[in-house]
Amino acid sequence: MGAGIAQVAALGGFEVLLHDPIAKSLMAAPGKIAAALDKGAERDRWSSADADAASGRLETAEALEALAGCELVIEACPEDLNVKRGLFSRLAEAGGPETILATNTSSLRVSEIAGPVPGPGRVCGMHFFNPPALMRLVEVVKGDETSEETLAAVDEVARRMGREPVRASDSVGFIANRVNRPFSLESLRMLEDGVATAAQIDEVIRSDGGYRMGPFELMDLVGIDVGLSVARSFYEQRPLHRWLPTATQERMVAEDRFGRKAGRGFYEYEEGRRVDPGDPELADAGERRAIVERVVSQLVNEASFALGEGVATAADIDTATRLGLNHPKGPFEWADELGRERVVEVLEGLAAETGDERYSIAPSLMPP
Repeated sequence: MGAGIAQVAALGGFEVLLHDPIAKSLMAAPGKIAAALDKGAERDRWSSADADAASGRLETAEALEALAGCELVIEACPEDLNVKRGLFSRLAEAGGPETILATNTSSLRVSEIAGPVPGPGRVCGMHFFNPPALMRLVEVVKGDETSEETLAAVDEVARRMGREPVRASDSVGFIANRVNRPFSLESLRMLEDGVATAAQIDEVIRSDGGYRMGPFELMDLVGIDVGLSVARSFYEQRPLHRWLPTATQERMVAEDRFGRKAGRGFYEYEEGRRVDPGDPELADAGERRAIVERVVSQLVNEASFALGEGVATAADIDTATRLGLNHPKGPFEWADELGRERVVEVLEGLAAETGDERYSIAPSLMPP
């Protein structure tokens, strides 16, 4: 992530200082980024001249203190609160009082990371999506004390990098990772309910929903163990019933069925290529529509909860899901297409059928 962020910053015309405490990694970084820039030029993502100019803007900083004078520092160290707090304390000491300190965290509260920093108004989140060179979204996260001047400056930096900034409050999962919870969790529950097989759900979500990958294909690609870790983190930070990890995730991780990297997950793999499961497609149009509506309605519901809690605006939530997750539509765009009355009808039906509080409806979705 650090190398990718440095790459888009250099392409945006910024002079970039790279620091890594591991000397070997630091020495390799400029060459790694230059190779990525050349590859992008070969694929016509930018010109060869732009790639050469960006490479020329990269320098290494062997000591953290060499970052003094930087106007903005973006960290991309491991997701460990103590590590990040210690790093930000050192960065605050090394840089001047005006240096903006941005964290690329995807799961930790910005305000907790900012704790040891004098002048916490200059600390914010700047959450890029992987790989940064291809994913246009940046979530700009406001901590409890982040100033509007800091947020405006980071918005401008993101735009110069060719990214699209969206504003998020300092909450669990920010926008995209939170709103996307139901994409996997509701699909897992349909599997557990015997609605359809994993392959059938994936095929319907791709063909009828317009998604690039089905939920089980995506879980296998990311790693089922990684997905379970994220699900546990969400639930531990905020134990909402609808965020509870499923028994299927727990069982598959216990059986070492981690997905593509392990050769088996929801699908079997040989030399990294998926073995055709041979499941027949669902021919019944009503069943197909029900699968799409069940997933989409929960996406709309989670987005509506986030909107009601002030996590982000409806427009930024739609932008975040399209650009950060490659969804064909944002949840509020889906709501407009299906009709909010239909979304509520689907959720009420599931609540009546299952008696499960995970289908509780966000207040903003309910008719006045």
